[in-house]
Amino acid sequence: MAGVETRELRYFVAVAEESHYGRAAERLGIAQPALSRAVQKMERSLGTPLFVRSGRSISLTKAGTVLLHEGRNALDAVDAADRRARRAGQAEAGRPGIVLVTKAGVSVELLAKLLDAYAAEPDAVTVEVVPTSLGVGAPEQMLRDGRADVAVLQSPYHSTVGFDHEDIATEGQIAVLPAGHPLGTRTALTTAELPDLPQPRWPRSNGTYPDGPGPIIRDGAQLFQLIALGRTCAVLPESTRPSLPSGVVAVPVLDAPPIATHIAWPSHSRSLDVAALVRAATRI
Repeated sequence: MAGVETRELRYFVAVAEESHYGRAAERLGIAQPALSRAVQKMERSLGTPLFVRSGRSISLTKAGTVLLHEGRNALDAVDAADRRARRAGQAEAGRPGIVLVTKAGVSVELLAKLLDAYAAEPDAVTVEVVPTSLGVGAPEQMLRDGRADVAVLQSPYHSTVGFDHEDIATEGQIAVLPAGHPLGTRTALTTAELPDLPQPRWPRSNGTYPDGPGPIIRDGAQLFQLIALGRTCAVLPESTRPSLPSGVVAVPVLDAPPIATHIAWPSHSRSLDVAALVRAATRI
């Protein structure tokens, strides 16, 4: 990407995502002619067109498609470096702390044990716990882009590729069904016996949750309400059981794959505070 400035790259990504110079200029808060000139400068620098222009519509060339993919990754890396540098500076200035991100539904008991074990460390710092929505790959993304220092991830819902990690728990899965469902009185089920209810769809889950034909789910409260109404059912980690509301029941699914819980951190992290938190996690 020699010769391409970060500012120009942001301009290009905005135009590519909006497929319209006017909307991209409005999104960026700049004049449209200046945006057009910046993109043209990039094309001259790279020696290839990035867009196919046909009247008012634009589309990406093959080179533009490659640049969009690589450019997004590059901008994410720049933003992550900025966030991590700022956090390191804050810690150096006497405002230390760790941001721990976790998927909603991870065992509260497990997190409480982790935080208590870390608090017993001699030089423990403040830990900000950030739970994210059920079914969304946000913990992994927040760790990758520098918004979090450490994460509690669950396989197969999240990927640990590119992170260092330690396994801290393994659990089975349960079928969450409407209260009063005929299968709700069973002591256990197999996946072949799951009820004929449409499985939910999980937006932005990156394929980590099986995507069914049922309603789109955006958070746990919505999911459990729809289950109680008999509109869907779900297979979730066993640790979800204590937080289940009235109107639903849980039955173990014997042949569902186990869920592994990990504590993960960026492989390049040199934070002593994160190292201490990981030590505490391995003790529990």
